Amino acid sequence: MTPDAAPTSLQRRRWLSSMATVPLATLGWPRLASAAACDDGAGWIPPDDFLSDLPRLMQALRVPAIGMAVVERGEVVWARNLGVTNAETRAPVADDTLFEDASLSKPVFAYLVLQLADRGVIDLDAPLVRYRRMDYLADHPWVDMVTARDVLRHSTGMPNWRKDPAHEKLVPAAKPGTRIDYSGESIFWLQLVVEKLTGESLDESMQRLLFGPAGMRDSSYTWSKDLAERSVYGHRAVEDEEAGMPPQMLRDTWNAAQTVADRWGKPLSAWRYEDAQRALPEVQAITPEGLVNWPGDILANAAASLRTTPSDYARFMALMVRTSRAPWQISEATRMAMLTKQIDVPGRWTDKGLGWNLEATPRGPVFYHSGSNGGIFKNFALGDARGQRALVALTNGGSGNVLYRRVVRAATGHDLLAFDL
Repeated sequence: MTPDAAPTSLQRRRWLSSMATVPLATLGWPRLASAAACDDGAGWIPPDDFLSDLPRLMQALRVPAIGMAVVERGEVVWARNLGVTNAETRAPVADDTLFEDASLSKPVFAYLVLQLADRGVIDLDAPLVRYRRMDYLADHPWVDMVTARDVLRHSTGMPNWRKDPAHEKLVPAAKPGTRIDYSGESIFWLQLVVEKLTGESLDESMQRLLFGPAGMRDSSYTWSKDLAERSVYGHRAVEDEEAGMPPQMLRDTWNAAQTVADRWGKPLSAWRYEDAQRALPEVQAITPEGLVNWPGDILANAAASLRTTPSDYARFMALMVRTSRAPWQISEATRMAMLTKQIDVPGRWTDKGLGWNLEATPRGPVFYHSGSNGGIFKNFALGDARGQRALVALTNGGSGNVLYRRVVRAATGHDLLAFDL
C-alpha cells in the first residue's frame, strides 16, 4: 500500500488488534536488567540513567514520542512525556498531549461494565441477547449463550474483527465459555448493550461514571477538534521502509465523521449506534472507498478508541491497585474479580481476569494489557495489586513495543512471558 492510499475496512480492523508484537531479538539488542529485579522495595520510576539514555533509544527505534506514568502505594507519583507529536512538524509533546491507547481501552471499559453490574444494571451471567440483539448477529444457538462475563474474559468464541462487517454476520467459532478467543467484536457488542441499558453514548457514560469521579479530565473514547489538536500522530516501525506518514486510521475516519457531526450540531461524544447508522451514507460520500464500511467504523469503540494522557491512564491504574474505596467505585470483591482467573483453560501460561491478562512471575502475580492500533501506536500497562503499584507506557511508533519493554524491564525488573509469546 502506498503512503497516500486509504486503508481498507479490513486493514482498519486488523489495525485494531492489540496482539501484534515485534520480538526484541529482531533487532538483536540485549535485554535490560534493573535493580528493581532484586529489590521489591524499590519504586517503579525508571532510573535516571535509563531516562537519560531514552532519547537515544527513541531515535534508534524511530519512536517520536513516549508518555510514561507510575503509581506507587495507590497514588500517581510520577509522569513524563518525551518527544514530538508528529515527526514531520516536530511539534513537541506537552503534559496534556493525548495518546491513542488502542486496546488499553478494554480494561477501562470493563471497569464501567462492572460498575453497572455492582449497581444491578446488568447481570454478568445473563445472555447479552436478553438486553440487545444486533441485526448483524448470526442466527446461531451459540450467539444466544454469550454473556458479559464471556466478553470480559474473552471466552465468547467470536473473532477479533470481521473481515467484511457490512455483509458478514457475527458468529462464534466455538461454544462460549470453552476457550479463549481475543475479540474486539464482542467488546463492541457489549458496548451497544450498555448504550441500551444507560440510554447514553459510551463517552457520556464514561464521563459520568468513571472519568469525572476519577479526575480523568483528559480522557475520551471519541473525537473533537480539541482532541484532534492534542493527539499524537502514529509512525511506522523501524523496519518499515515505506516513506512518509502512514494512514492514521481513527484520525482519518473521525475527521470525516466530524464533518457530519458539525452539520448536525450533535457532537461525536453524544453519538450512539443509531446516529452512526444514520450518518454512514453521508460519511461514505466524502471518504475514499473502503475507508468506512459500516456504522462501527465511525462510532466510539470500547475496544480501541480511548485516548488519554499517561497521567490519566495511571489514575485508572491506581483504582485497580488501591484498597480504599469511594462509593462510586466498584466494590472490593469486584476489583478482586477483575484480577482473578475467570476461566480454566489447560496449558495456558497467562490467564484472563475481567478485562485484564494475568501472569504469575517469580516475584508474584501481575496484571497487564498491551495495545496496538494500526501497527503505529504501541502501548502497555502493568500492575502489581499486592504492591499497590503500576506503570503505563504509551507511544506513537510502530516499534513502540520494543521501547516499552525496555521501559518495563528497567523500571520494574519484570521480564514477562507476554513479551516473547
